[in-house]
Amino acid sequence: MSDVVTRLDVLKTYKLYVGGKFPRSESGRVYEVTDSNGEWLANAPLGTRKDTRDAVLAARAAVKGWAGTTAYNRGQVLYRVAEMLQGRREQFAAEVALSEGIGPKKAAALVDAAIDRWVWYAGWTDKVAQIAGGANPVAGPYFNLSTPEPTGVVGIVAPQAGYGHSLLGLVSVIAPAIATGNTVVVAAAADAPLPALSLGEVLATSDVPGGVVNIISGRTVDIAPTLASHQDVNALDLTGAIAADGPGAAGVLEASAADTLKRVVRPELDPFAQDWTNAPGTDRLLSFLETKTVWHPMGI
Repeated sequence: MSDVVTRLDVLKTYKLYVGGKFPRSESGRVYEVTDSNGEWLANAPLGTRKDTRDAVLAARAAVKGWAGTTAYNRGQVLYRVAEMLQGRREQFAAEVALSEGIGPKKAAALVDAAIDRWVWYAGWTDKVAQIAGGANPVAGPYFNLSTPEPTGVVGIVAPQAGYGHSLLGLVSVIAPAIATGNTVVVAAAADAPLPALSLGEVLATSDVPGGVVNIISGRTVDIAPTLASHQDVNALDLTGAIAADGPGAAGVLEASAADTLKRVVRPELDPFAQDWTNAPGTDRLLSFLETKTVWHPMGI
């Protein structure tokens, strides 16, 4: 008789990331996540409108503290995220490979690019004011200074398609928003939520205050309309919204956002053509900033 005992794998339980904690969906429901061949990978929590509202509440509570943090300190926090992500590189490479149906080398390259993107945006935190603000010439004995300030809570429909969307695309929409002092509620890619939910675990151990980033998995058509209509959401990034008609369509969400005067970033017409490995530029850094202008009399 063999003494070899076959052990059972400890399967990972994925949870939402809200307010720095890991709650299950309030409905208790999950949905099956499969790979590109239709093989089961895991059960992900099926986020609801109530989960989304809870996430907005957490994001709003975190705005004052995060926006009040010095730009230099925010850069340190974002760099810490890169450090922690680097330490879990193999896990994320495996999740990206399964989520996007690509080989291990390509997946590892995408994870490396995501790490580098965190570092890139970390370097911009104390520099963005130099390109978004400045001294304005006025006719009179006054200093006229414009400075950028965060918009507040940003609802993000994460990329749902395109090469590298599950992690690199996700980082590319989260990092610039929080680098400038905003807090975010993210609707993860419905078909590839595992890297996003694992990213929540990295953020929780990376000095990012609870509520600054909140990640909800589930059907985008359930989560996105709540973000678009919520009065406590100040801006909306529709990168992952579809261009067609329907409750999750970009045009419908934009019209809903207009009721509360939200800033809106529109999606690409063809999301599958989006290559997230391209240089990010500064557009997203500037998308969710308000400009405050101050007049001050000159000394005699």
